Amino acid sequence: MLQMDRFLRHSLSMWLLLQSFVLMAFCFHSATTCPKGCYCTDTNGYKIVRCSNAHLGEIPKDIPNNTNKLYLDSNQITVIHNDAFRDLHFLSELDLSHNSIGSVEIGAFHGAMESLHSLDLSSNQLHSVNKDTFSTLKAKINLSENPWHCDCNLQELMSTVNLDTGSSSDIICKTASEEEHSGKLFLQVVKDGGFCNFNKR
Repeated sequence: MLQMDRFLRHSLSMWLLLQSFVLMAFCFHSATTCPKGCYCTDTNGYKIVRCSNAHLGEIPKDIPNNTNKLYLDSNQITVIHNDAFRDLHFLSELDLSHNSIGSVEIGAFHGAMESLHSLDLSSNQLHSVNKDTFSTLKAKINLSENPWHCDCNLQELMSTVNLDTGSSSDIICKTASEEEHSGKLFLQVVKDGGFCNFNKR
């Protein structure tokens, strides 16, 4: 009976140890492997992940945690969901240009807010974004070549954004709260009085 008890205790300990190894291996694998269809390189302990033209319909969930630069341009991504980059605390450059992104949720960049220096969302399908989406980002942001609906909400959004130098001239009002502003440069309309002048007749 004593031998059986020892055997069971030993077996349980070995089982728990095996479970721990399996869990550690899974975590290590998910944190270091390259997403399917992407190409990864190592530089100074960080990863550069290139997923350009990879026919992606969504942001991969298995991006390595030590990714420093992430290229997701020229895919078919339509939405950036909350916490899409929550484990990417070293991410400094993110290219999401030339997709079909029409929605960016408020918490999309949680986890990468402090580290992100460059964000490219040009050439997508953005027409409006909640003004709090980029408010805590320090990154230079490119929002050009999108079908923006210009109104006071967009003006409030842009006031929180650190626009990429040179890209502001390509932010054009596809539609506007006042028809006369459709097709015009966003910054020019703001300079001429803006969209938030509620006393305007």
